[in-house]
Amino acid sequence: MSAEYLHVGIPITNKKEGMTYNEGMKIWMSNPDDYDYKIEYLKFEEGTPFPEIMHKNPHVAYKVDNADPYLEDADEIIFGPVTNDDGSRMAFIIKDNVIFELLEMK
Repeated sequence: MSAEYLHVGIPITNKKEGMTYNEGMKIWMSNPDDYDYKIEYLKFEEGTPFPEIMHKNPHVAYKVDNADPYLEDADEIIFGPVTNDDGSRMAFIIKDNVIFELLEMK
């Protein structure tokens, strides 16, 4: 298994300048590359498919070659996996009481 750190996702209640909106997911997101510490700020809108636990807790994101071993090892899968428009696959899991985002690039 190979994982590369991408960012820390932090939920917020007020939009920050420069955030972009994903209408399908009903979420505002910042670009992690805009912050020295690779922070992705997230503002969830009503009707978002993301579970409530993500609205109040940070997550750590990793790019993985194959998400399947991580999904099998997870304590709980809380979102996905879903295939994005670019062909990548994304899932959010809980392992050892921590939320992890897995991004599998194709």
